[in-house]
Amino acid sequence: MNNRIHNTNIQSEAVIASPNALSEQLPISTQGRANILASRATVNSILSGEDKRLMVIIGPCSIHDLDAAKEYANKLQVLQEEVKDSLYLVMRVYFEKPRTTIGWKGLISDPDMDNSLDVDKGLYQSREFLTWLADLGIPAATEALNPITPQYLADLVSWCAIGARTTESQTHREMSSGLSMAVGFKNGTDGNLNMAINAIKACSSPQSFLGINDEGQISTFRAKGNKASHIVLRGGKTPNYSKEDVANCADMLKNNSLPERIMVDCSHGNSSKDYRLQGQVVSDVGQQIADGSTSLFGIMIESNLFAGNQSIPDDLSQMQYGVSVTDGCIDWAETENVLRKLREQISSS
Repeated sequence: MNNRIHNTNIQSEAVIASPNALSEQLPISTQGRANILASRATVNSILSGEDKRLMVIIGPCSIHDLDAAKEYANKLQVLQEEVKDSLYLVMRVYFEKPRTTIGWKGLISDPDMDNSLDVDKGLYQSREFLTWLADLGIPAATEALNPITPQYLADLVSWCAIGARTTESQTHREMSSGLSMAVGFKNGTDGNLNMAINAIKACSSPQSFLGINDEGQISTFRAKGNKASHIVLRGGKTPNYSKEDVANCADMLKNNSLPERIMVDCSHGNSSKDYRLQGQVVSDVGQQIADGSTSLFGIMIESNLFAGNQSIPDDLSQMQYGVSVTDGCIDWAETENVLRKLREQISSS
């Protein structure tokens, strides 16, 4: 007879390195630190409206191949120089993926993509890439999914998303109140805006919550609130990026005494989950800005070296280079085309 009453469904347990131990192995360089501080200041200036450029969160749906991610980042750096007068590009660097049921949960959880779940390795690779990106001068955007991982990586991130599935989570709202960068809350998967507006209110208010400190110890944190938080329209049962949708969202923000600043996710519900439609969404948003909209300050685009997506094969050597293993993405050629057209649209306004 088994008399255990604790951890009865736990198969195994593995201790991982503390945030301090990892950051000592992979410290931020002086140049990287300066770049991150500068990029966060720019993001906040765009969010406040002081910087009139449009912020573009762009990159792979998820990072699974660091060589391909570095090639993408180098291309993005060249394109940023070309469009910097009108657009501010922030690379989408997502290491954690929420799953509706089951599936690959991202580089941090399963870097070898074989369900071996070597989290120590995943955290090391993720931080190593972010330090490389910081030295390059490309700002990073990510999604905070597990409330523990920001202690390992958040010092290297310039913008953070809370996804549609976790915007309503009290844990994520509390955690976001203590983050050191701007945070975007997506509307619910059904299109509900109220939960994102409530999340912004909670995030911008003082909060107390449990977490781990840099030594890996369970701690109580008191946060003063993160005022650099905003809504992200990502669609729901129907798209919600139209002029009327944006105006409705702005009215809701105003009625809740929140800044009327809106980002549009051009993928997910707004593209009806068809990556090929993202360009149409970008064009529509660009036209709204050209027509004088002052609410829209940013967009998100899922983009990779090559178009579409792929399933993860049993033989990883058969994987296509530069192709997403999660949501479908537009390819690099279309990325350049879409952003050049967008720059031309909003520059003439």
